[in-house]
Amino acid sequence: MFTGKTLLITGGTGSFGNAVLKGFLDSTIAEIRIFSRDEKKQDDMRKRFSNPKLKFYIGDVRDYQSILNATRGVDYIFHAAALKQVPSCEFHPMEAVKTNVLGTENVLEAAIQNQVKRVVCLSTDKAVYPINAMGISKAMMEKVMVAKSRNVDETKTVICGTRYGNVMASRGSVIPLFVEQIRADKPLTITDPNMTRFMMTLADAVDLVLYAFENGNNGDLFVQKAPGATVEVLAKALTQIVGKPGHEINIIGTRHGEKLYEALLSREEMVCAEDLGDYYRVPPDLRDLNYGKFVEQGEEKISITEDYNSHNTKRLDVEGMKELLMKLTFMPAIKRGENIAAEE
Repeated sequence: MFTGKTLLITGGTGSFGNAVLKGFLDSTIAEIRIFSRDEKKQDDMRKRFSNPKLKFYIGDVRDYQSILNATRGVDYIFHAAALKQVPSCEFHPMEAVKTNVLGTENVLEAAIQNQVKRVVCLSTDKAVYPINAMGISKAMMEKVMVAKSRNVDETKTVICGTRYGNVMASRGSVIPLFVEQIRADKPLTITDPNMTRFMMTLADAVDLVLYAFENGNNGDLFVQKAPGATVEVLAKALTQIVGKPGHEINIIGTRHGEKLYEALLSREEMVCAEDLGDYYRVPPDLRDLNYGKFVEQGEEKISITEDYNSHNTKRLDVEGMKELLMKLTFMPAIKRGENIAAEE
């Protein structure tokens, strides 16, 4: 599907963009455009990959004209640009709105105007039952995605989305922090040992986006089933991998806006979600505001009382967590004591 096509990745200098490039640059794709604000990261990426298929566009999703220019001649978009750090969004909520909500509106409107064939918007488990500014802004981003998809000609543009949990060892995540603390012989700082999170690798995140790209209809939202683990299990697994099983751990308490556990699907979404094996598909509610036209389908009533969250998903123990950690590209080098601290 990508042969001879042009792909634009917003926020493309981040962990997700780097992971996509590793799989795509050797394919038959014609061009990959990296759209972001940071010229330094773009220059680093340009030098690292040194590939003529790779084109760089300085701009900001908050600026409609800059994203409109970058989407001319584009076939597909992976929309990954976002403010993602929960504490910083708590202190600057309007900045989260400007990037995550209004920025998404700009990307989708530009895609429609330039007749981009497919757009996949990347969301987060924090959008489900959101209690923090980051999650609320991402929940609104999803609503914008569905609303825009209602009024677009699907023969010209398909807009769908994905939602996933913590991407292990991505920039700003806890695994590089733990590795750094272990190497500096400092205590590991754990917010709450019983706090659970979904565990996904960058490869899982890319696979989910590609699955949505290939199978999504307008307004669809896709979730990949993923195991969960407590922060304590993650910490113990890391210390054992690097050969310091007795490393000191400090409990520092929950940070601003953090939950004890995250949900990938709400109870209400589980009612209509389609189980596709490794994935869930949540279709959009295609009713209009004329609710009187809705015809009830028979007498059967569906009752689901539980959401899909990091507490009730398959739970990893320390050995299972170690096995998953060793799938990260840099973890064997970490185990050998080499100076590598995060996925690129």
